[in-house]
Amino acid sequence: MFIVSLQYIRPIEEIDANLEAHVAYLREEYAKGSFIASGRKTPRTGGVILSTIGSRDELESILARDPFNKAGVAEYAIIEFTPTMVAEGFVNLQE
Repeated sequence: MFIVSLQYIRPIEEIDANLEAHVAYLREEYAKGSFIASGRKTPRTGGVILSTIGSRDELESILARDPFNKAGVAEYAIIEFTPTMVAEGFVNLQE
């Protein structure tokens, strides 16, 4: 499993100018099963994506298509982890 932490590196106006395309991209990746959760950080300095995609290389390839990435408005930090404990209803996330 992966946690992707996005950090905005351009003014919020540039983020907003790319937001519609970014949301469309997220919807496509949800439909493909690439992502399981996402949302804005509070305060609004970036976002977080949870992914159960198979490999880091595959995830990096998927993130390269993100309009935020293409526009150079965000940086991405990827954290890989193995869920060993989960809440009821999330057993499918455990290895």
